Amino acid sequence: MTLREASVGQTVKVVKLTGTGPVKRRIMDMGITKGQIITVVRVAPLGDPIEITVRGYGLSVRKADCEMVQVEPVEEVA
Repeated sequence: MTLREASVGQTVKVVKLTGTGPVKRRIMDMGITKGQIITVVRVAPLGDPIEITVRGYGLSVRKADCEMVQVEPVEEVA
């Protein structure tokens, strides 16, 4: 599953970054690295950008970049 496929309000964990070169560097500079927990806050009406929270910071990420971030759902602990 990619970050783009995650639904609003869902919390996910980054499994792998599939981008290369400057694209991967840009994603990593935003703090999106393997093992990070990300919450999808909002998706714009046309799907671009996607607003997320990572490390306590709010970010807007292009959907093309979100397709390069492989994630898995985080189990909610009650």
